[in-house]
Amino acid sequence: MKAHKYWSIGALITMICTFLTGHIENHMIHASFGMIVLICMIMSVYSGHKMTSRKN
Repeated sequence: MKAHKYWSIGALITMICTFLTGHIENHMIHASFGMIVLICMIMSVYSGHKMTSRKN
C-alpha cells in the first residue's frame, strides 16, 4: 500500500512538472518528464492492481 501511495504522489508531481515545462516550451525536459510520468503511472497502476487483487 505504501508503494502505491508513493508512486501516485510521484506521478502527480511529475504530471505538474510536465504541464509547466510544456508551457515553457523546453521540449527536452518536457519529454523527460513525460517518460517519468509514464513510468510512475504504470507502477502506480501495477501496485494498485496487486493491492486490490490479493486473495485472502
